[in-house]
Amino acid sequence: MLTLPNLLTLSRILAVPLLAVLLWWPGWVAGYLIAFVIYSLAGLTDYFDGYLARASGRVSRLGIFLDPIADKIMVAAVILVLAAQGALRGPFLGDLHVVAGLIILIREIAVSGLREFLAGVQVSVPVSRLAKWKTTLQIIALGALILAGGLPQQVWIHFVGIISLWGAAVLTVITGWDYLRIGLRHMD
Repeated sequence: MLTLPNLLTLSRILAVPLLAVLLWWPGWVAGYLIAFVIYSLAGLTDYFDGYLARASGRVSRLGIFLDPIADKIMVAAVILVLAAQGALRGPFLGDLHVVAGLIILIREIAVSGLREFLAGVQVSVPVSRLAKWKTTLQIIALGALILAGGLPQQVWIHFVGIISLWGAAVLTVITGWDYLRIGLRHMD
C-alpha cells in the first residue's frame, strides 16, 4: 500500500546511499552541507509520515514495519560513515568517541531482535518518553556531526555533536536495559 506516509518512509531509505556518498569525503565541505540538508529533510519525513498516517487514519502494516527500519538504516549508515571518515574523533577521548556510536548500534540491533521476539509471544512494548529523548539526542548528534563537516571552522558544532552523541549513548543504555528487563519477564 503506497500511501503518502509510506512513500515518505521509503524516501528515507532511498536517501541513505546518497547520504553515504556525500559523507564519504571528509574534506568535501559542499558534500557535507548537501548531506546535512538531506539528513534534515529525512528527519522531517520521519515526523510527517507518522503524523499524516495517524491524521488520515491510514496507518498501515507496511508503514508500521518500514518506519523503524528506515530510522535504523539511516542512523547506522551515518554512524558508520562518520566513524570511517574520522568525524567521531574529538576532544579528550580522540577515537574513543566511536564507542558512543557503537553503543547506539548495538542497542538498535538488540532492541529490534527483542521486539521481534516479543511480537512472537504477543507482547507489545511501547516506546517510552526516555526513548524518544534518546532519539532526539541521536538526531541532533548526527545532524551536528554532519553539519560540522560542512562548517569545519565552527568547531563548537562538532563539540555539540560529540556531546549529544554521548548523551544519546547514555540514554541508549538506560532505555535498552528497560526493554531487556521487560523482555526477560517473557523468556523461559
